[in-house]
Amino acid sequence: MTKVRGLRRTGIGIRASSFIRHSSFVLRHFSRMNSILPWLILLAPLTSAVVITVFTLRWKAVSTFISIAAVLVSFVCSCLIFARATGAAAEFTWIDISGALQVPLGLTLDQLSKTMAVLVSAVGAVIHIYSLGYMRDDEGKSRYFAALSLFMFAMLGIVLANNFIMLFIFWELVGFTSYVLIGHWFYRDAAADAANKAFITTRIGDFGFMIGILMVWMATGSIVFAEIAPRMSTLAGHPLFLTIVALLIFCGAVGKSAQFPLHVWLPDAMEGPTPISALIHAATMVAAGVYMLVRVAFIVQASQTALLIVAWIGTITAVMAALIATQQNDIKRILAYSTLSQLGYMIMAVGLASNDAAMFHLFTHAFFKALLFLAAGSVIVMLHHEQNIWKMGGLSRKLPITFASFVVGALALIGCPPFSGFFSKDAILALAYERNTPIFAVALFTAFLTAFYVIRLLVIVFFGTPCSDIARNSGESPPVMTVPLIVLALLATVGGFAFFARNFLTLPVEKEVAIIVPALAIVALIVGSGLAIALYRNRTAEPVDVEILRHKLYLDEFYSWLIYWTQELLARVSAFVDRWIIDAGAVGGSSRGTWGIGAVLRLVQVGNLQGYVFVFGLGVVAVIYFAVFR
Repeated sequence: MTKVRGLRRTGIGIRASSFIRHSSFVLRHFSRMNSILPWLILLAPLTSAVVITVFTLRWKAVSTFISIAAVLVSFVCSCLIFARATGAAAEFTWIDISGALQVPLGLTLDQLSKTMAVLVSAVGAVIHIYSLGYMRDDEGKSRYFAALSLFMFAMLGIVLANNFIMLFIFWELVGFTSYVLIGHWFYRDAAADAANKAFITTRIGDFGFMIGILMVWMATGSIVFAEIAPRMSTLAGHPLFLTIVALLIFCGAVGKSAQFPLHVWLPDAMEGPTPISALIHAATMVAAGVYMLVRVAFIVQASQTALLIVAWIGTITAVMAALIATQQNDIKRILAYSTLSQLGYMIMAVGLASNDAAMFHLFTHAFFKALLFLAAGSVIVMLHHEQNIWKMGGLSRKLPITFASFVVGALALIGCPPFSGFFSKDAILALAYERNTPIFAVALFTAFLTAFYVIRLLVIVFFGTPCSDIARNSGESPPVMTVPLIVLALLATVGGFAFFARNFLTLPVEKEVAIIVPALAIVALIVGSGLAIALYRNRTAEPVDVEILRHKLYLDEFYSWLIYWTQELLARVSAFVDRWIIDAGAVGGSSRGTWGIGAVLRLVQVGNLQGYVFVFGLGVVAVIYFAVFR
């Protein structure tokens, strides 16, 4: 009996030991999966882009399915990582020059990057699904979805990169893919020109960004964010150097987030498909600059001079874009200038040293701006790609779901309570009120202008009588386009409430700010909206014509003039030097001189023996003459 019990105990021990080993294996496997999971966020869209480009470019339906599946995988993985309180991604060594440069392939998984990964992949997924309807008859559909997947890979790479080198590589890849997407309809001259303009303009800012990164590496010996922050004392001891570094890094944001004076590419980017406009203008490309500044805030906020310049650049961009938007007639361009203005608010918040306020507005803006662009796309598709607002009108009855969605987005954009934009914009206004009164005054005036041009757009497009046969005969978009609108409308409504937003962000709290700030903001909203309704109700043409605003302050003309008298003048001078001095003078002259000498020598080579003897005799006489008489 004792022997049997011993056997039983031994069996139990064996099973327990086996269970422990199995559990240990499962835990190790689970840990390994957790470390690989963040990389799946990146690799899914990259794999999609490669597979579509190499294998399925001829099959549109298959390419579409692969692209949408990949972005959904990224979204699910982002949500799983966001749900974990802690986590780390597998890291690999890429470049290791002992004592000089170490570049890892690593990912950052803090609250900021996890929130942005969820936001970017969520908005990207909605836009992918919406594109099913918008691009259904496009000949380049597979190419479009391949580029869309590559764009998602690049943008998520910016969000997750843990060092400057990886960030800059993904930064440039975003620029390339935006060039491809803006120029999707490359056979249109306007689209090709817009793609070139976006690519070249952002390269100017990126050059400064690159120099700033090199200076940071030179001063600290590292390009990893977590390693640079503790070494900031080496930069703080040289305030001028620190200010220059901060401003050079800010140059990258000026280009990518389209801040003055490099803002001119963004309105022209509307030549691409409307889903691309939504993708670029919502939580992705233009938001990359704001995210980057928040990520490296320990550098920018170390220089008060740099902060002041950043704040005023954002303020100037906000008010300038809002003024120009009041006189635009293209529905997408109006929304493009509204993006410029809202990005100005975000940069303003960064300059006022509040990362929380900047990210809060970026968060809410992603929802309502994607909503507005997709709703505008619904209008454009149903009106056979008509974008002139004066050829619309009365669409509230023709497109009821689109209209309701557009109203939600518009109210969020102008900061109407209780929609999301009210909370995030009010936070920035309160911040400016507390820290810089002149900036607050300009920001408040910008809020008035925002209400004016957004309500102007709403009244002209959706109210009154139809202004064209296309508008009279239009109908609602298919469900594949309206369902994403409903989802985004819900997010634009609740996105600013604390019970929702605090799950993703640290909400800004400004102390000692009276009720006067939200009160003034609401007054600006009411006055701007009322003025727009009074001026544009039942109008069929523009009653107010401000030519300088209609021509965008003539900044494009100024840049054309500047390029003509600098780059093109240099090109003409270089062409003259190349053609007449180098080619005609140095190269051509030497070749013609050599040919002339050869021609003279050919005259001597006559093939006659007596002639050769005569020439030889002349030579002998000349030698004797110079030897004797000289």
